[in-house]
Amino acid sequence: MNSYKTPLGELKVKVFGHASLLFQINGKNIYVDPYSEVTDYTGMDEADLILSTHDHYDHYDPKAFNEILATDTAFIVSESIGKVDHRYIPLANGDSCEWDGIKIYAVPAYNIERRNEDGNHFHPKGFGNGYLFDFGGYKVYVAGDTEPIEEMKELPKLDIAFLPKNLPYTMTDDEFVGLANQLKPAVLYPIHYFEIDYPALSARLDKDIIFIDPNKA
Repeated sequence: MNSYKTPLGELKVKVFGHASLLFQINGKNIYVDPYSEVTDYTGMDEADLILSTHDHYDHYDPKAFNEILATDTAFIVSESIGKVDHRYIPLANGDSCEWDGIKIYAVPAYNIERRNEDGNHFHPKGFGNGYLFDFGGYKVYVAGDTEPIEEMKELPKLDIAFLPKNLPYTMTDDEFVGLANQLKPAVLYPIHYFEIDYPALSARLDKDIIFIDPNKA
């Protein structure tokens, strides 16, 4: 796990694979898009909070989060998932909430060009969320399944960004690099990728961006 200093305390980050993440801070475990096909969650730390970006099976996977549920686990989810029970907080794009002193904003994540064989976008506008976490001024952005979109220009200066890179669902290499250089996060993690050429991508990124290989973190 990598560690980062925030005004709220030390933030530890683990990338399990695909879009599955774990944030640990002040003894709390925050899981994002846990997915059982990339990680066996049996015996892992119980979740204080689980976030799902949208209801596709690789982002909303009950088999995964059933292994980490506690009696008081909270859920923050997209409106496409909805209020499954009293523990769930559905957020639409533009909504926000505060959990244990952490501000969490649901931001747009959608396709502009990429469509399925029926001609519909894989991720229509408003269907899913990205999430912007504010750890006392330390900003962490999990983009969700998205292409580069106009709303990203409204994002604040980012300390960490998790950006997807795979076709046909999210971004090409060129779009990934272009968006990273536009956002200029201090630290960049790639997620949701099938294959990746770190040296080639690193050479094209702004020199001030720390590009993390999750397999070596």
